[in-house]
Amino acid sequence: MTPEVILHIYDVTNSGSDKTNNTIVQINKIFKDGIGLGGIFHSAVQIYGGEEWSFGFCEQGTGVFSCPAGKNPMYTYRESIVLGSTNFSIFKVNQILRELSREWPGHSYELLSKNCNHFCDEFCERLGVPKLPGWVNRFAHTGDAAVEIAETTALKFRQAKTEIVTASKVAYRFLLGVASNNSVVSPDSAGNSTRGSPRFQGTWFKNLISAGADPSSSSDVENRDEDITRLLQQQREDADAPPRQNS
Repeated sequence: MTPEVILHIYDVTNSGSDKTNNTIVQINKIFKDGIGLGGIFHSAVQIYGGEEWSFGFCEQGTGVFSCPAGKNPMYTYRESIVLGSTNFSIFKVNQILRELSREWPGHSYELLSKNCNHFCDEFCERLGVPKLPGWVNRFAHTGDAAVEIAETTALKFRQAKTEIVTASKVAYRFLLGVASNNSVVSPDSAGNSTRGSPRFQGTWFKNLISAGADPSSSSDVENRDEDITRLLQQQREDADAPPRQNS
């Protein structure tokens, strides 16, 4: 009977903060259990006996270590998956582990490119069984891209927020001007001025929305605010001027 290769998976809860550990558990529940994308996990491989093998950081010596299967005291046990069976003898498996111990020193540990899940992937490949399911190490595979996207999104949001606030202030000043002008406009002079007309308001808001559609730098926002303010000032001056007689 060929021995089974079993993957043991843990939630990474080795932080000194209970709040952080609970947050990681919640992230794993949402991203793995909820939508099936993955999470923040530690993994280890068991074959021949009651020990599991994994990889971690240490300043000197090998990073390959073993502990009782499913009972790593640093993490919270989640589940086990049977990856397949191997035809290798226990002697051959021990030889593979000795080779991996030399090739995976503890100081080479790196969260995104050389972690415990990468080690288990290579161990399984040498045993001739399928590698880990994609969700186990997906956060490490997408780590750099996720950080870049998050930073870009945050920048765009800050720029958009600045423009929204600026547009709101300008719109508020404009509406105050329209209300003030409408209070003194007589029916006889309405045809001689565009003060407060629906057509002017619609055009102004259309231009405002068009101008603020794409996030820009804070200096662009300030310049745009000044331009619009000058436009409003000119409209008010025109409104205060005596009506011209039609020839």
